[in-house]
Amino acid sequence: MTYRTFPISISYKRSIQTLWYAKWFAFPVLPALMAIFIFDKTSHRLVFGLLCWALLFALHAWEASKRRQFVRESQLPRFIAGKLREKYPHLTLSDTDLVMRGLRQFFITYLRSGKVFVAMPSQVVDLAWHEFILHTRGYEAWCNVAFGKLLHHSPAEILGKSGVRNDGLRRTWYWACKEESINPRLPTRLPLLFALDKKLNIPGGFNYVPDCRDIDNKSGSDAYCGSDFGDSGGGSGDSGGFGGSDSSSSDGGGGDSGCGGGCGGGD
Repeated sequence: MTYRTFPISISYKRSIQTLWYAKWFAFPVLPALMAIFIFDKTSHRLVFGLLCWALLFALHAWEASKRRQFVRESQLPRFIAGKLREKYPHLTLSDTDLVMRGLRQFFITYLRSGKVFVAMPSQVVDLAWHEFILHTRGYEAWCNVAFGKLLHHSPAEILGKSGVRNDGLRRTWYWACKEESINPRLPTRLPLLFALDKKLNIPGGFNYVPDCRDIDNKSGSDAYCGSDFGDSGGGSGDSGGFGGSDSSSSDGGGGDSGCGGGCGGGD
């Protein structure tokens, strides 16, 4: 099946490309700046070097901010809502809007983790992602603006035996929580991406609760607990400081709080 193309904001595309080229044009001056710091202590050159470093980091931060803004605000294909309702007829249009918000949140976790592997925790959002990918050229063009490269699909996951997948889930959990000002180690509620399957009554979906103690209080519960993502004992893997990227410096959550036994079943 061939889908019609969907528009990608030209202003976003041009501004992101301009910042990318400016950043990489400035990058070759780094060795010279290092030499200035090491061999030349004169004040005016030191100030100039510091200003150049500041400019380079500002360009990088500006580019990252523009990409996040694009992910949050850019138009996504409208046909995805119809595909979601074909698979799950009980969903309303408002429900599909929530799913698309969840998909944007997943894309944001990928950006904020430093564009390393993040795993998908929702069956219904995974379907939306898969349908987007089937629109191959549009998806590739959108990814190039959002990420600077193609984001390949990986199926929805729960904590299990795979260290790589568990690390990906922990990064997703961390940054989804950060997007909604939730403490990822001591959550009092779920971020949207982890709440959608249960909220929308998705058959075979993943049922999460914020804290493992909520499971302890529910005999026979099939739920997975969010707080277990903060504990590498809850499954193999250790995502390099939990969230990846700048997580260690931005997380003031203190020690890990997970429930120890692990929330996930098999892969």
